[in-house]
Amino acid sequence: MDGNATKKNLRFAVLGTGFWANYQIPAWMELQGVELVALYNRTRSKAQALAHQYNVPKVYDDAQALLDNEDLDFVDIITDVETHATLTFLASQKGVAIICQKPMAPNLAIAAQMLRACKKAKVPFFVHENWRWQAPIRKVKELMDTYVIGKAFKARVSFCSAFPVFENQPFLATLDQFILMDIGSHILDTCRFLFGEVETLLCHTLTVNQSIKGEDVANVLMRMTNGISCYAEMSYASILEYEPFPQTFILIEGEQGSIQLTHDYEIHVTTRESTRVVTAAPTSYSWLDPKYALVHASIVDCNRDILAGLQGNHTETTGNDNFETVRLVHACYESSRRNKVIKMRKFR
Repeated sequence: MDGNATKKNLRFAVLGTGFWANYQIPAWMELQGVELVALYNRTRSKAQALAHQYNVPKVYDDAQALLDNEDLDFVDIITDVETHATLTFLASQKGVAIICQKPMAPNLAIAAQMLRACKKAKVPFFVHENWRWQAPIRKVKELMDTYVIGKAFKARVSFCSAFPVFENQPFLATLDQFILMDIGSHILDTCRFLFGEVETLLCHTLTVNQSIKGEDVANVLMRMTNGISCYAEMSYASILEYEPFPQTFILIEGEQGSIQLTHDYEIHVTTRESTRVVTAAPTSYSWLDPKYALVHASIVDCNRDILAGLQGNHTETTGNDNFETVRLVHACYESSRRNKVIKMRKFR
């Protein structure tokens, strides 16, 4: 359990009890200082099932009724992207802090509206971007910041798989925009976390699986503001010798060596003198699926970071920070559509 307990538990409600709530809720229960008091889902029976499982006292099938009747410090929105804005507006009008799953919104304009609504209401707004909280990715950042490989000049971030993601989340197959909105939100945010902001980008997309509407392959070449050339590749159409899902592979090249995150959480740090191997395995929890421990365990660390923000301390995954990732996602779509390099300008 987290040692940063407060005297008064922060009371919260979960809005949406679908697939990811089965991991988000137990992840919150690993932390002290929070109390889950209500669940909302349009299909009441789904909320009731999770309420019974986790001893949550109240269940609603009307989000407005929940917000009217419950004394809350924050809500955790775990619904489809199309409902994020509506629920954010409702909660902000009640003065309740908001955590929203990624992607923040279906388009950039709506994401900006969500930020403005929370700013006007003076309520904290966070996006649950857990990918950067994966144990091996945090370790890569830690090693990079020691300058053991000197100044970095080139990097590759790779998430390529043939995992049947549409089996447990079939709605993904119906989206007009798929991989960049889904895994791209994670991978592009990881690039920002590791290497800073983007100056220019060029993106190519492709639909290999003809039974889905959106793109399932995306390749993005970015020039970061610090001069690093970063290539991000994403695919759900890659049939490889070893199925790597849900691992992200990273290669960073510096003036004095390289850092490579490869299979099974191994990080190879190579200089002219030698290579040393560091393993950064995720924490094991009783409720997670061992096959996906990498992702599920990162939810706890992301929640811990957001909880710090709710308690008035520093936090990484704010809405304002994630908006820059949202901008990248939509710049990639623009680049792919126009087949042009996009220059990232400061948002006004």
